[in-house]
Amino acid sequence: MPEDRDLASIAEARDLARRAATAQAWLERLSQKMIDGIVAAMAAAAAENSRNLARMAWEETGFGNPNDKHIKNAIAFRDVYDHIKDMRTVGVLSRDEERKVIEIAAPMGVVAAIIPSTNPTSTAIYKLLICIKARNAVVVSPHPAAQGCIAETVRVMSEAGRAAGLPDDAILCMENVTLDGTRELMQFESVAVVIATGGMALVKAAYSSGKPAFGVGPGNVPAYVHASAGIAKAARDILAGKCFDNGTICASEQAVVVDHEAATPLRDEMGRNGAYFLSEGEAKAVAGVLVGADLHVNPKLVGKPAEEIAGAAGVEVPPGTRCLIAKLEVVGPSEPLSIEKLSPVLAWYEVSDWQEGCERCKEILRFGGMGHTLAIHCNDEEIITAFGLEKPASRICVNAPASHGAVGYSTSLPPSFTLGCGAGGNNITSDNITPLHLIDIKRIAYETREVIPTWVEAADTAGGENMESLPPPSSSDRAVLEKLVDEFLTQRNVCNIQPQPTTDEPIAAEQPPAPEADKEEKDTTATAPPAPAAPLPPPPKPVDFVSEWEVRQALRNGESILIHDKTIITPLARELGERESVFVRS
Repeated sequence: MPEDRDLASIAEARDLARRAATAQAWLERLSQKMIDGIVAAMAAAAAENSRNLARMAWEETGFGNPNDKHIKNAIAFRDVYDHIKDMRTVGVLSRDEERKVIEIAAPMGVVAAIIPSTNPTSTAIYKLLICIKARNAVVVSPHPAAQGCIAETVRVMSEAGRAAGLPDDAILCMENVTLDGTRELMQFESVAVVIATGGMALVKAAYSSGKPAFGVGPGNVPAYVHASAGIAKAARDILAGKCFDNGTICASEQAVVVDHEAATPLRDEMGRNGAYFLSEGEAKAVAGVLVGADLHVNPKLVGKPAEEIAGAAGVEVPPGTRCLIAKLEVVGPSEPLSIEKLSPVLAWYEVSDWQEGCERCKEILRFGGMGHTLAIHCNDEEIITAFGLEKPASRICVNAPASHGAVGYSTSLPPSFTLGCGAGGNNITSDNITPLHLIDIKRIAYETREVIPTWVEAADTAGGENMESLPPPSSSDRAVLEKLVDEFLTQRNVCNIQPQPTTDEPIAAEQPPAPEADKEEKDTTATAPPAPAAPLPPPPKPVDFVSEWEVRQALRNGESILIHDKTIITPLARELGERESVFVRS
């Protein structure tokens, strides 16, 4: 019965989480050298078994193709491993002698790793490597549609790890998988953090688990082509990204947005590279079989070749067709093919210029791809920068396939199969997730500024015993004090104050007033009144925003920066300004 299966799955989740917690106590005692040796052995085992795992994933899910799945595995066991192999994740990470701060790595604890069916073996390889590199035990919850290939990946890598010194039960995998069991795993007390890759319902469950979570859902990735682009390369890149493993990577292109000026040559180039442009009627037929009334992709056509999708829609296409393209006018629920399609099917939009293209790309991202990825094909740096400033996307791949660029295969982004979408995508980070996201950093901070308690200051002011222990002011201190007093008096027009006599001689008696005649005579010979004092300069105004550049300018000029309670200060500016005592609060 389904109810019995759910109960068994929940019980298994609890048992695996407890066993992983026991292993965690041993795992976190390992040295950096031991961890690095274990991770190297796991990566080598994944490489040795990659082609077999790729074929298993294709046969079990029916998504994509074995060759591209092997390439995705290689991104994990080769590129991810190369990126993390020398990364320090144990003990002291850094010492800042100037700030007197020492940073120390601490593992987070047991990780619940949720693996999708679209990229099953590659995501499993990647997550196992980054979890163990950070000294975190891991319990894998595989997608039921890819349970066999994921379980085999876990077996291969855990056996290699244990042979190199990994504690037993540091890597475990659920066998009786249900949604209730996966929820229990994410919420269970022994689990410290969740990494969830999959549909939006799963990602929301991860963020509702009450645990720190890295969740990545769908992407609706636009690829903008400007008139300045290399059209032939742009066509090849867009199709390479879209057709890679039949479009099952969440960062793959979903729509082409092209300037009118470049539309015809781009269309011709894409046709020469295997794209088929659907008529209006053919596009409706494809939408009818590919996208349901609830705007979800038909799971039977996810990751299928373009010719198979066309055949299901009754559309005849030339042999060798790699991608279906539908020209659209709107983005939204009224146009089913404007969603993420998880297959080699593209939407096509033509725009008058880059400003209109910018707005169209925003529409696409807001319709299911907020914070994820965008590709731009352009050779105008100002427009590239404008897109970077304007778009709600965490990764903007320039003159590269979006799917390959976003995961760090054709760019220098950190190689990763968990791509954060930031707050716009309801994610905790916009980063490509690495082992550094799975460690806590402890900081040892030495005193750099002595705190004088208020009662000590009060005693000093009152002339208490503490005053005697203070050193006498130096000549330089006295000069600074005198200058400050002079400036204070000048600002208040208190000038030409004569000092009182300090000798013991008697002060002369006050003289009686002079007669009126003498006074008049004296007035006629009186000197002219002094000229009025020059007006004081207006007081400085507090600033509303401070960057690191303004702080460094103030330090160079020996100046202070006047701020108020609502002044916005960038993190680097605050750190430098407070350390150098640059800020003065109004």
